Amino acid sequence: MKSILLIEDDPFLIDIYGTKLKEVGFGVSVAKNNEEVFERAEEKKPDLLILDIVLPSIDGWVILKKIKEGEELKDVPVIILSNLGQRDDVEKGLKLGAVKYLIKAHYTPSMVVREIKKILKENEQ
Repeated sequence: MKSILLIEDDPFLIDIYGTKLKEVGFGVSVAKNNEEVFERAEEKKPDLLILDIVLPSIDGWVILKKIKEGEELKDVPVIILSNLGQRDDVEKGLKLGAVKYLIKAHYTPSMVVREIKKILKENEQ
C-alpha cells in the first residue's frame, strides 16, 4: 500500500482528502505543522507528500525547502495543493521541487487522486 503524507491544517479538508485517499487504497498520515511533517516521515517514509502552502505556524514554502534540502525526504515527490493560484506561486512551487502544483478550487478530490496515481506510476518506472 502506498502511503501519503497530507500536510494540511484545515480539519474539513483533512477529512475530505483523508477519506478519499483511504477509499482508493492509500495509507494516509496527516501533519498540521512543520514539526509533524518530519515526525510522521520518521515513523514511516511516505511515497508522496501533499503540501498546503498557507499553514499557521510556518508556510509551506519553508517546509518544501527543508524537504528538498534534507536527505531523508528529498526524493519523495511533493504535490502542492493550495488556494494560492497566482502564476508566481505556481512557478515558485515547481522551482523549489514540487512535481505538481494543484489549485484547490480547480480540482475535486477525485481529480487530485488521479494526479497522485499518475505521479506514483511515473516514479515506479
